[in-house]
Amino acid sequence: MATEPIRRYTTAEAAAQATHWRRLLSAGAATVTSDAIRQWRRRGHLAPTGLDDRGHPTYQHEDLARAERTTRGRALRLVGIPETTSAPAPLIRPPTTQGHPT
Repeated sequence: MATEPIRRYTTAEAAAQATHWRRLLSAGAATVTSDAIRQWRRRGHLAPTGLDDRGHPTYQHEDLARAERTTRGRALRLVGIPETTSAPAPLIRPPTTQGHPT
């Protein structure tokens, strides 16, 4: 049984993925920038799990989902969405590549 490779994101890719999740909850109102990803790292919400071929940090899917969920309440309040509507969602699984056995 083959295992799926661990999905890792660069800072820009992490921002795009977290923005996708936030927009699902905020009707498109909330975004996550690369600067926000770097802030999450500095504040201890997100730790890099490796480096890309240019030496830039990469982040695992599950860690990114956890950091997004941890910071979600404040972010949604900043765009006018009450925190009570942003109940924690389950961790979102990384996309799988079709054709690979699981």
